[in-house]
Amino acid sequence: MEQTIRAEMVASVHSIMSEVGISVVAGDTLMILESMKMEIPVVVEAPGIIREISVQPGDVVREGDVLVILD
Repeated sequence: MEQTIRAEMVASVHSIMSEVGISVVAGDTLMILESMKMEIPVVVEAPGIIREISVQPGDVVREGDVLVILD
């Protein structure tokens, strides 16, 4: 079952700690977003395999933008 992880707020992508093809489990941190000088971890809620990472460090995302797609 495909999972789409979306941005919950306007932020910039600070760092990415994952890559396409790796398996992740609930609780794994995929990336860190930064907003108003606060670091916000993007955490997986269910296990899967990363199929696509739609952003790069330095990108600015808006609420609802796709960050990661998991299979």
